[in-house]
Amino acid sequence: MIPTLKTERLRLVPPSPTAEDLYRRFYTDAEASAFYGGPLSPSAAYARLATDIGCWYLQGFGVWVVERLRDDAQLGVCGFWQGLGWPRELTWWLLPDARGQGYAHEASRAAIAYAYRECGWQTVETYMTDDNAPARALALRLGAFQIERRIFPDGQRRDLFRFPRP
Repeated sequence: MIPTLKTERLRLVPPSPTAEDLYRRFYTDAEASAFYGGPLSPSAAYARLATDIGCWYLQGFGVWVVERLRDDAQLGVCGFWQGLGWPRELTWWLLPDARGQGYAHEASRAAIAYAYRECGWQTVETYMTDDNAPARALALRLGAFQIERRIFPDGQRRDLFRFPRP
C-alpha cells in the first residue's frame, strides 16, 4: 500500500489516473518540463504517469502527487525515482503557477523524512544537470551537500548530493 503523507499545507497522495491532466499539463509545456525530458505528447505524458504508478509496485517506492490542502489542487509530484543503472534519487516537479511558494521544499522535506524514518534508508540523494539552477538551489536549501561528481548512464556528468537526516 502506498502511504499518504501530510504537511502543513500539502497532502502527498499515491499517483493515480486522476493525475492524468496534471501530467499532461506539465509534460506538454516545453518550458515547464525542460529538465524532465519534455515537451512530450499527451500520450507520452500518460505513459510517464503509468510509469510512476508502476514504480511503487516494482521498487517499493516512487513519487507522490502533491495536492494543496486548502483546495485539493494538484500542484506536481515529489518522491523517489530510480531507473535501471541509475542511483535512486529524490525528484520533484511543479506546475509553473505553483512554483516559488515553498511547495517543493515542503513536499521534499516530508519525502526525505519518510525515506529515513519509514523506509530505513541509510542515504537520500539527488542529482541534476549543471544548468538546473532551481533544483540545485532547492537541494542546498534542504541541507544537501555534494558527495561526488560522476558520469551518469546517459553520458552526462552531474553532481550527486546527499540530504542529511531530519
